Amino acid sequence: MARSKPVAKRGGGGASTKGAKPQKAPPAAAGKTTRIAGYDADVITVRGKDLVTDLMGKVTFSEMMLLHLTGQAPTRKQVTILDAVLVTIMEHGLVPSAIVTRLTHYGAPESVQGAIAAGLLGVGDRFAGTASECAAVLEPLAAAPSGERAALAMSLVKDYRERKRPIPGFGHSVHKQVDPRSSRLVQIVTDAGAKGDFVAALAALEHAVQGTIGKNLVTNVSAAIAVALGEAGVPAKAVRGIVLTARCAGLAGHVFEEIQSPVGPALWSAVTDAVKYEP
Repeated sequence: MARSKPVAKRGGGGASTKGAKPQKAPPAAAGKTTRIAGYDADVITVRGKDLVTDLMGKVTFSEMMLLHLTGQAPTRKQVTILDAVLVTIMEHGLVPSAIVTRLTHYGAPESVQGAIAAGLLGVGDRFAGTASECAAVLEPLAAAPSGERAALAMSLVKDYRERKRPIPGFGHSVHKQVDPRSSRLVQIVTDAGAKGDFVAALAALEHAVQGTIGKNLVTNVSAAIAVALGEAGVPAKAVRGIVLTARCAGLAGHVFEEIQSPVGPALWSAVTDAVKYEP
């Protein structure tokens, strides 16, 4: 948000506007503010800190992300947890979003940003997980008194079952018995000194899921990410953005490999070989 005065638009060529109806002015911007950033010719300020003198060379990307997101300087615990989450969810092989990125680059090699954007548009619940929805489920559980969590968890699970919706954070198409990332991420969170309310909330939810369904349903990494970011003080509504940030970095790697060693033509050929036209 610039601090300098806006420059008036100059008139240009084109068709005459004589007799045309006057256009309505856009809604007044007076009174609207942002607390994220501002700038002038000499200083760029982010969350009250000078970008050049306070941040550049002094904070990591994760520290900057948390400051930018929350407006508060992060603790070491928060940074450790966010780092672990970003590493955990950045890569999972040739899933649809990575395939789309590679094929888009094959069709438009001049547009790296287009390839990455195409892949990000395909980052959804099926292959990137339901961490944000799981976080929304865990938030009231974590905030509830410990003695009330079991009943509340059972109520939440029954609600999902009645609506015939999958319970976020449980089950996986590949890791059917154990998702190796989940226990490791929760351990990192615990070792970082987390308070433990979200860890306890997940335990209550796991017990309710097993008791309701009657079988062991694997706790997937989305649940662990929801726990981790909850313990780091990240609101549920911000979780998807963090997942997308991590996947964006992963897709950048796929584009770079595609430039060096293309598999796009093979992916295209595989589709045309597998899918036949029938009039």
